[in-house]
Amino acid sequence: MRYEEGPTAEAAVLIDAPLRRVWELVTDINLPAQFSDEFRGATWIDDGPAIGARFVGRNWHKAMGEWETVSIVNRFEPMREFGWCVTDVDEPSSTWWFELEPQRDGVRLCQRARMGPAPSGLSIAITAMPDKEERIVARRLEEFEANMRATLEGIKKLAEQSA
Repeated sequence: MRYEEGPTAEAAVLIDAPLRRVWELVTDINLPAQFSDEFRGATWIDDGPAIGARFVGRNWHKAMGEWETVSIVNRFEPMREFGWCVTDVDEPSSTWWFELEPQRDGVRLCQRARMGPAPSGLSIAITAMPDKEERIVARRLEEFEANMRATLEGIKKLAEQSA
């Protein structure tokens, strides 16, 4: 998979808790920092969560160090979907979103992420080692998935404890 193809990652979990509680946790932009080994937290620039609201996200990675990005909420359908584009709505460096789907036995919560199309920190490694692009992208997708799984399991635990 090449970066220009917009590779995606996803993870999902079934949560035995009310939809409203899961929604409250999903729209807390700082909550994933409790579970992710990369995301360190965020601060709203505008009143959010709402379409068009911006926030500054803080991240850390062993290969890149620390960095901040500005993200823009581009998906906001209460009790159904919450997501954001990193750096730009039309040409993001990545896009992240949660989808909530009521089920008989709870809420199916899915998180997805898409790389590109705009360059990101990963582009530096790809430019330096173009022959290893597919391996670089695959490894980064594995990191995305691991952090998404940790976040979803954390949300599940919190939601079910308070249910």
